[in-house]
Amino acid sequence: MKKEEILKVVKEKNLRIIRLQFTDLNGTLKQVSVPVSEMERVLKNDIMFDGSSIEGFARIEESDMYLKPDLETFTLIPWENFESARIICDVMNSDGSDFEESPRYILKKVIREARKMGFEAYAGPEPEFFLFENENSFPQKNSLLDAGSYFDMLPLSKSELARREMVQALEDMNFKVEAAHHEVAPSQHEIDFRYADIMTTADRVQTFKLVVKTMAIKHGIHATFMPKPMEGINGSGMHVHVSLFKDGKNAFYDPNGEYQLSKTFLHFVAGLLKHARSITAFTNPTVNSYKRLVPGYEAPVNVAWAVGNRSALIRIPQARKNSTRLEYRSPDPSCNSYLAFALILAAGLDGIKNELMPPRPINKNIFNMTSSQKKVNRIKALPSSLQEALNEAKKDKLVVETVGQSAFKTFLRMKTKEWEEFSSSVTDWEVKKYFDVL
Repeated sequence: MKKEEILKVVKEKNLRIIRLQFTDLNGTLKQVSVPVSEMERVLKNDIMFDGSSIEGFARIEESDMYLKPDLETFTLIPWENFESARIICDVMNSDGSDFEESPRYILKKVIREARKMGFEAYAGPEPEFFLFENENSFPQKNSLLDAGSYFDMLPLSKSELARREMVQALEDMNFKVEAAHHEVAPSQHEIDFRYADIMTTADRVQTFKLVVKTMAIKHGIHATFMPKPMEGINGSGMHVHVSLFKDGKNAFYDPNGEYQLSKTFLHFVAGLLKHARSITAFTNPTVNSYKRLVPGYEAPVNVAWAVGNRSALIRIPQARKNSTRLEYRSPDPSCNSYLAFALILAAGLDGIKNELMPPRPINKNIFNMTSSQKKVNRIKALPSSLQEALNEAKKDKLVVETVGQSAFKTFLRMKTKEWEEFSSSVTDWEVKKYFDVL
């Protein structure tokens, strides 16, 4: 939208508040709210905030930062009776330059690199989440809202009513919701929205999380994007579908290629496979992420690619022509969408630049393979802990350069601290296992 169009909407809708949103390195959505009387200042990029108060942002001695609104992200907020609006912002230094540690800026860098190579990147996510009764402090079996499974219909249940309002709110905010359904685990749900350019999709993932949590609160329940909130059931993932277009055509499609896949596609897959272990710290950035990435729960722990086969890390759906795409299956919804998408794209572009070629696709069920069979097929596993993932990331020049030295150092510090806190904590499992017998 243009400035004049936004000012017209502000006046016609009699808006009162403008909420300026941005994301920190942890993936947490932040917000500065201003009255509409300050709208002219908003549109002049003149709203300042204290960056030193945001984890991973500016130091105390250089804390003044500005918010530059991306006018294309202007939308009314339905749960505030459409009396307020939000705009997603880029973070700027006090001299007006881009703040290079901003996750949105990091993704912009990789998008620019793709465009120099002639590509436009598109993405479509499949975020999953759990719904729990709100009165319980921690998730327990008796706090699950339903006992449903894949595609189950639960008439008039709290889950269905809340999910229906989530979909409505998303559509009110210009999402094109394609499907909403119950997932495999009890009280687990998924809402899929239409793919878009990769930046728009990253923005929408952040908005999606806010909508889901807000609508859950409205219904007196709790929504969580924690990858594995309970043991013994499937965790929540966020499979990401990725495609590249060149000159208006899908660059992954070749009617004459094997499986109708282009060399560009094969190079992209090879790059992803090469860097899969080292980008996992960003696609799966919490201690809890690795409770999902374990064998036995359909988790994509095998670094391989396949056509249609869901046991591989990278799956190629059957659709072709302009719908040709890959599905990267390891990310979970705890990730920072800007950083995760930046690294997925950067890894694929690295494969294209260096004309890497992947091994043959594995079209057998990898879950049923023995260790020796996986070794013969050169199938490695993703990291099994946050610590292992961080160590892999440190060794990969592409990861460090894509994120940037300073932002990577900050991310590494935050996540190392998280791992150390977990390592020194005494869990319920340990008490149950050892307290009486030792």
